[in-house]
Amino acid sequence: MRLLFLLPLLGLALAQTYTVQKGDTLFRIAKAHGLSVRELMELNGLTKERIYPGQVLKVGKGEAPSRPGRFLQEGLAVWYGPGFHGKRTASGEVYDMHALTAAHPSLPFGTRVRVTNLKNGKSVVVRINDRGPFGGRYIIDLSYAAAKAIGALSATRVRLELEE
Repeated sequence: MRLLFLLPLLGLALAQTYTVQKGDTLFRIAKAHGLSVRELMELNGLTKERIYPGQVLKVGKGEAPSRPGRFLQEGLAVWYGPGFHGKRTASGEVYDMHALTAAHPSLPFGTRVRVTNLKNGKSVVVRINDRGPFGGRYIIDLSYAAAKAIGALSATRVRLELEE
């Protein structure tokens, strides 16, 4: 299990925009949303790497990718469980660690994603209902049930694909 340590980035509740908090950098915001600094700057028409608290940045179109089975990302997955069980997610749902759900920084809520453990080939389909991960090099936070289903109860390299 991991700790969320970039609390200012909790303003990610909306997939389309992010309000800059004191101490934020373009690098950290871009990384949390799966973008490069260049993409973030282009999306917002920025010519300089200068941002300020309260500034609203576009961080995505908020549209689900259109082609099922399409490769989305490869990287490390972690899981979150007992400490978050029963608490509200960014989508407003109550987190159930026994449901097949996940947190992703930018995919729209309700998007179904196939997560494949690259070490053992096991896969599971999860529904995005929360935002995260907010730190480190992780691309997705799996519920306990999803992580257990693919044998990923420690940080594991995974592949994400859009599901129908």
